[in-house]
Amino acid sequence: MSTNPPAPVIDGAALLNEVEAFHRRFNVFPTEAAYVAVALWDAHAHLIDCFDSTPRIAFLSPEPGSGKSRALEVIETLVPRPMVAVNASAAALFRSVSGPDGRPTILFDEIDTVFGPKAGDNEELRGFLNAGHRRKGVTYRCVGDSQTVTPFPSYTAVAVAGLGSLPDTILTRSVIVRMRRRARNEKVEPFRARLHEHEGNALRDQLADWAEHARGWVMGAWPELPEGVTDRPGDVWEPLLAVADAAGGDWPQRAREACLSLVKASQVNDKASLGIRLLTDLRDHVLIGVDRLPTVAILDRLNALDDAPWADLNGRPLDSRRLSRMLSEYVTADSEPIASRNIRTAGGVLKGYHSEDLTDAWQRYCPPPPESALQALPPLQPSSEGTAA
Repeated sequence: MSTNPPAPVIDGAALLNEVEAFHRRFNVFPTEAAYVAVALWDAHAHLIDCFDSTPRIAFLSPEPGSGKSRALEVIETLVPRPMVAVNASAAALFRSVSGPDGRPTILFDEIDTVFGPKAGDNEELRGFLNAGHRRKGVTYRCVGDSQTVTPFPSYTAVAVAGLGSLPDTILTRSVIVRMRRRARNEKVEPFRARLHEHEGNALRDQLADWAEHARGWVMGAWPELPEGVTDRPGDVWEPLLAVADAAGGDWPQRAREACLSLVKASQVNDKASLGIRLLTDLRDHVLIGVDRLPTVAILDRLNALDDAPWADLNGRPLDSRRLSRMLSEYVTADSEPIASRNIRTAGGVLKGYHSEDLTDAWQRYCPPPPESALQALPPLQPSSEGTAA
């Protein structure tokens, strides 16, 4: 962890406490970690020029009426130059980011209308959101009669809210807050813009003042990440941890606890790609205690798994053709596509898969296996050796 910053004119820890309390008046977040993350994200929006990347924050829920839009409304009062976007085009967004009024903080509500199952392709907008995660992110467009290729900056803070989920490329760049409807015993103060906007704006102005005092220290900070938080989750949380360290008080500890909690939750709750789910189920539920298994037996086991998608993939169960196509996207330790091989059984030669061909992919793509995985199914030994197809 970086050394303690000099005491600023404004007490950063006390200010973040006020920002958190302001959210608690109007928002019911699912965990204590979410309140910490959102307050830090509000503050980081005033300092994004100090970082190499800016995390998106995503308020997602399975049903309407879960407080997602309200979260954006409160954030709007606290961040610099808020720009509320619903169904905004990529062109409108990147021109706003590079406009003369300064970089906005984009608040994108109803993001499911852009990336939901009925929304169609939005690769241009997805590309903008992905590129804008990094300071050097730009969007190229042809401009003028001569169609000159012109780079437009894309780097800006973005908060989104929507139903369901988001593309993996955006989820992995986000702090994810899984919203839910308030229970009957969960009470909040009604948010009225004309009554409460000025309170949020007063905190916004204090955050801006504090950010100016903290800027020099934050810009050179390399916050210590919690153990096990690396790669993309580390990129997401590094700016928020730097803000917490600059604020001081109990925020460095709270921030790291929130980081561990939300990163772990995202790994558990977010749906991995279907391919990774297939690899994981093969390792943990199918090829346990065996070194090979015929395809027909693999399909029987996969399609019988509870809480698994294999028995109903768009109305049809997983079959040998799709299994082969999905596994061929991954390679063996010898860099050969994973493919079925001949397996000799008492009933003859059948096509099937060998555990040794999947081991490298298991190690590279799958989460650590649960301790119970080895007892999930009884061992099933094939009758004899297989030969390469």
